[in-house]
Amino acid sequence: MPARIIAVAQQKGGAGKTTLTAQLAAFWSANNRVAIMDIDPQGSLTAWHGIRAESPRKLGAIHLSIVSGWRVGTELDRLKNDFDLVLIDCPPHAETETKNAMRAAALVVIPVQPSPMDVWATAPTAEFASQQNTPVRLVLNRVPPRSRLVETVQGMLKDQKLKVATHALGNRVAFAASLIEGMGVSESEPSSQAANEIRALAQELKKAAS
Repeated sequence: MPARIIAVAQQKGGAGKTTLTAQLAAFWSANNRVAIMDIDPQGSLTAWHGIRAESPRKLGAIHLSIVSGWRVGTELDRLKNDFDLVLIDCPPHAETETKNAMRAAALVVIPVQPSPMDVWATAPTAEFASQQNTPVRLVLNRVPPRSRLVETVQGMLKDQKLKVATHALGNRVAFAASLIEGMGVSESEPSSQAANEIRALAQELKKAAS
């Protein structure tokens, strides 16, 4: 069965795109053959993978591909026959690589922080994905506890007829702390609330990408 390809994209910087990609990859690597593709020029996902590769801990295997331009499509064709899941960390701008990634993906995941500015900035990314005829799921990220703003933002997204994932990620230090060690929070703190959030979200997104 060909791999499920999931593109993680967001034109607005600082939304947590690479963090979400790494956390999902780490969780899925426990029971799946996982590949990640870093097409973001910043290379943060590549840096995380490098730390992971040198870790003395026994972690799930994750294959890394670094490509650009027209090679994105060719590399995805190769990876989808060897892996169960392929996650793509897209660049922040709608470039050729992003278009190719979205077109090949079964699902485009867009992280959004619960603020009006982030919602307004998300529309171009969602529109770009819809032009490629690819399903979209927005993921609320860095959600503060007990905030009325979350309900307001959810209403704004629904008004734009955008599908929002049922499960969100809280504003938790554990997510960043795990990345420093080349891990995901499901590996570094498997019993934590952060790990529970990733677990629930990963299951939801995997089903949506089927």
